[in-house]
Amino acid sequence: MENSEGVKIESTVVTEEPLISALDIALFVVIITVAYFWYFKRDKQSSSSEKKPYTIQPSSLSSIEQTSNSSFIKKLKSTGRSLVVFYGSQTGTAEEFAGRIAKEGARYKMKGMVADPEECDMADLVEMREIQKSLAIFCIATYGEGDPTDNAMDFYEWLQNGDADLEGLNYAVFGLGNKTYEHYNEIAIYIDQRLEELGATRVHEIGLGDDDANIEDDFVSWKEKLWESVCSHYGIEETGEESNIRQYKLVDCSEVLPERIFSGEISRLKSYENQRFPFDVKNPYLSKIAVNRELHKSGDRSCMHIEFDIDGSKMRYDTGDHVAVYPKNSSELVDKIGELLNADLDAVFSLLNTDEESSKKHPFPCPYTYRTALTYYLDITSNPRTHIMKELIEYASDPKDQEKLKLMASSTPEGKKEFHEWILRDNRNIVHILEDLPSVKPDLDHLCELLPRLQCRYYSISSSPKVYPKSIHITAVLVNYTTSTNRVNKGVATNLLAQLIPTNDELPQPTIPIYIRRSQVRLPPKSQTPIIMIGPGTGLAPFRGFIQERDYARKEGREIGEMVLYFGCRKKDEDFIYENELHEYVANGTLTKLHLAFSRDQPEKKYVTHLLEQNADELWNIIGEKSGHLYVCGDARSMAKDVHSIIVKVVMEKGQMTNSQALNYVKKMEQQKRYSADVWS
Repeated sequence: MENSEGVKIESTVVTEEPLISALDIALFVVIITVAYFWYFKRDKQSSSSEKKPYTIQPSSLSSIEQTSNSSFIKKLKSTGRSLVVFYGSQTGTAEEFAGRIAKEGARYKMKGMVADPEECDMADLVEMREIQKSLAIFCIATYGEGDPTDNAMDFYEWLQNGDADLEGLNYAVFGLGNKTYEHYNEIAIYIDQRLEELGATRVHEIGLGDDDANIEDDFVSWKEKLWESVCSHYGIEETGEESNIRQYKLVDCSEVLPERIFSGEISRLKSYENQRFPFDVKNPYLSKIAVNRELHKSGDRSCMHIEFDIDGSKMRYDTGDHVAVYPKNSSELVDKIGELLNADLDAVFSLLNTDEESSKKHPFPCPYTYRTALTYYLDITSNPRTHIMKELIEYASDPKDQEKLKLMASSTPEGKKEFHEWILRDNRNIVHILEDLPSVKPDLDHLCELLPRLQCRYYSISSSPKVYPKSIHITAVLVNYTTSTNRVNKGVATNLLAQLIPTNDELPQPTIPIYIRRSQVRLPPKSQTPIIMIGPGTGLAPFRGFIQERDYARKEGREIGEMVLYFGCRKKDEDFIYENELHEYVANGTLTKLHLAFSRDQPEKKYVTHLLEQNADELWNIIGEKSGHLYVCGDARSMAKDVHSIIVKVVMEKGQMTNSQALNYVKKMEQQKRYSADVWS
């Protein structure tokens, strides 16, 4: 991408033109070479396809997710299935829900399969009518600013641009979203409506899961009613058969050579030893930690400034982008699971899908040890969902433990209450469950099948590539908290990062896998455009990059517009991060105004929202009279909502508009990318 090749052209004087020129000979050689290569490659492939001994070979994500045939219809027909569950997933939850639905289909005589729309020819949906009593279910997450997930993007665009006749397609949709965000379940709602517009039949009303509340409860409640609708629509009855069937079978890999065993790589074996560009979600870059310093001046909390070295990686980022960090679980928790289950964590194994037609042969790269799986691939710190409670019942030898698990796995009001209090409120993870229900001793390979994948963590980049082209900066608060059971829960990524302290000697520097995720939050194209930035706490992160970039432009002699920053924290002498930097930018004229709110430095708490209300004239001057841009970064649950309400109020009062007109004005700002939010809940 960065490299270019020069082609040297030499001129030659030809005195006599032969019957067969040098060019003719060269072309003949090329043709013969290509024909030879094609023939023997084809012969080799056909020979290898005839010999398929059953062996476990190292398998990467690319081979896990590849499918020999993109036609899901052919798979349904050839295997006698009538149910297909598609998922649009960014973090794995939608994929997990899809698997649970497909598994339960057996109870209703509907043999199911899970499908990734990215790997399927979705135009084949028109052929679903050819399968008797067929059903397509879509578990779809909405991501970012109302965007489809990466693996659902092509399907979404196909629905938008196509006009297929989907008459005869029976479907249902469950959406995964978060009410704290503006575009709540927008993609799922669109897909549900668009399928109906194209002639498909909705078997059950759309379900909307809210991750800010209890998405597991939302899903279970919707799923129960879904099957009622399915029975009514098709005139079938539940068989009553339990669906606790293993999706993967254990394969002993003790004879596999050590160099063929995965040790935490995301996709390609030995990818961290032999790094290859380009770097992305399946091929992260192993970055050195160049800087790791504390930003808080005092107090019992910690905020880290960390710099990832990307020199030589060919990775490029833009101001406002995010960096993904791949964490690993603490050895303490991993060892605890081995101790509780009396398991040999260094045993080498593989999990092989029992469904031979599935394109997903393994849940993650294999073969591996239990220690590797629990450290790098499995989420052992989040709250397990109800289906895990159900699967654990058979492993409980104490009747009391059995009854407790049965209750929490049930959909009764009492069961939901117990699950909410014992799992969610008390914040228990799988380790805590095994500790508090000591008779529960699941097979470790089954536990590896049940637990969700450990996901990468995203951080707003707090630097500008104009100033720091060879490094990426982040600003991260260390997550540690005590639960109601007096256990200390620790953030997986931030506690790992806190341990990665670079040394000043010749010892190898600490490293961690990362990749860059593009963001929609961008500075205005023109440096003269005025901007307002609202970022309390670590919400300052992307704006540090914005300020650096405008400062760089100013030093180059370019005109820059007004830059107004609203920043807040608890105490000036405790957690005012980047204080000296910000004051320097004010002094040199890059930062026009710095509004500060220290919530606990006076009897009455003071937040950035209070300052915004006080500076209505300044706000309207920039976003109304000068058509400037406004940015918000931080907590989506309260701060971002409060800011939005204040902006609407300011537009009403200063722009002399009605409430409806003001809402439309702010909506237009968002559409024009003049109002951007980088928020989290």
